[in-house]
Amino acid sequence: MVVYAGQGDPRRSMALLWREHEQGERTAPGPKPELNVDLVVRTAIEIADALGLQALSMRAVGERLGRTAMSLYTYVASKNELIDLMYDQAFAELVDQVEQESDASREQGWRERTQTWVGLLWRFYLRHPWTLEISQARPVLGPNEYRLFESLATLLHTAGMAPRAIGSAYGSLLNLVRGMVRTAAEARQAQAVTGVPEDEWWYARSEQLEELVPDFSERFPTLTLMTAQGAFDNEDPTEPYLEREAWETLRFGLETLLDGIGRRIDTA
Repeated sequence: MVVYAGQGDPRRSMALLWREHEQGERTAPGPKPELNVDLVVRTAIEIADALGLQALSMRAVGERLGRTAMSLYTYVASKNELIDLMYDQAFAELVDQVEQESDASREQGWRERTQTWVGLLWRFYLRHPWTLEISQARPVLGPNEYRLFESLATLLHTAGMAPRAIGSAYGSLLNLVRGMVRTAAEARQAQAVTGVPEDEWWYARSEQLEELVPDFSERFPTLTLMTAQGAFDNEDPTEPYLEREAWETLRFGLETLLDGIGRRIDTA
């Protein structure tokens, strides 16, 4: 499922995204809480985290708050507008973590701090996998999206990277993480959706390959060599294979990308 941001009224949506947030906390069971935009958005994020965007609707948010869907439209005009607000507000959590880590790791080099940034982004997407469904073709353009960009741009600029190259570096790192973490997030969701555990799925199909393709090693000699050398072994059986594989692939791509960024910084 791909969701395109920015489908609400531009003036209203941008005004809500860039508003001064009211910091009211939800109350315990008892009298209904006073509604406000932040409460509606936080509740919608809770639903998306637990059940995915497919389960999100103005009615579902209203029911969780003990209100009707119609009562929410005073604060958020549509589901499309709500998704924009959810996406940017979810990233506030990540950027707060990035800024805290940045303050605590000022003595580290740019490479180590970039690796930390990537790790925080990876864990953020696994906590909020629905954010991966928001297309990058139509960015939300909210404050927390810009704060995330600013955090890495400042890091690379301070390291000496040419300003014209920073945007490309940011895009490369962001999309490397998004591409690999999507596999990990989908692997986590696969058993719940299909009803088949990951190991059971792999073993059943591997047995079929051995039976149906007896000349597999002749047809795919390099893959067979890789298998013999343990390239596809799961060293930690308690960790899902595809999730581990996605993380290792991310680490490989990250090291390669950071090597290239380092050369650009050295020659800037």
